[in-house]
Amino acid sequence: MKTTKAKFTKRIKIRNKRIRIHKEGLTILVSFFILLFALNTMFYFLGETRFNLGFIINLAVSIAAFGFFMFFFRNPQRETEINDEGLVLAPADGRVVVIEPTEEFEYFGGQKMMQVSIFMSVLSVHANWYPVNGVVKYTKHHSGKHFVAYKPKSSTENEHSSTVVETDTGQEILVRQIAGTLARRIVTYAAVNHRSEINHHLGFIKFGSRVDLFLPLDSQIFVEINEHTKGNETIIARLPD
Repeated sequence: MKTTKAKFTKRIKIRNKRIRIHKEGLTILVSFFILLFALNTMFYFLGETRFNLGFIINLAVSIAAFGFFMFFFRNPQRETEINDEGLVLAPADGRVVVIEPTEEFEYFGGQKMMQVSIFMSVLSVHANWYPVNGVVKYTKHHSGKHFVAYKPKSSTENEHSSTVVETDTGQEILVRQIAGTLARRIVTYAAVNHRSEINHHLGFIKFGSRVDLFLPLDSQIFVEINEHTKGNETIIARLPD
């Protein structure tokens, strides 16, 4: 497997650019900054001295909290060139928690597919990328529960958004964005009949979550359980010819 994966790794070219703040976080960060500014101003003027202990503690906590939110909404600019349209790239940063054949009912009517699931912790980059080039054939958001995202039942019972892409080689794959215990909003940019392109974002999930890939059963899988993936860079699989 490693030799085969290495062979296909030579067929991609990766360029990393600077890290920015994702557009999905801008409103939250501005609102949070205004709130923290107001709280710190209150502590500054209400204390017996200007630099009182309460103000210093609140300022330190505010800086740490705002720093975490900036870290969470980071948006690394990754560009990958591929010369093999059969390759499937990771749609997300995280850890592989499922690799197994399963029946997919939402779009494929119970057809046996190969499922690869990536769990995104609260520290992961939460932007999601298109894993292949192609055309969007289906997209739908489903309301649901908020179980811990790494549990198997989260794939169908949690709030999720499903997108099916037909690749330029004629294969169909399904990408499912799944909300977790903390996640309360899934953003999906896909629209039916629009192009999907690697290097472009499929969407964004706010806080801990998971992304499932459903691939043709005879796809070559190049990742293992507990392997860490890097969105838009790690080769997940190669689709059958």
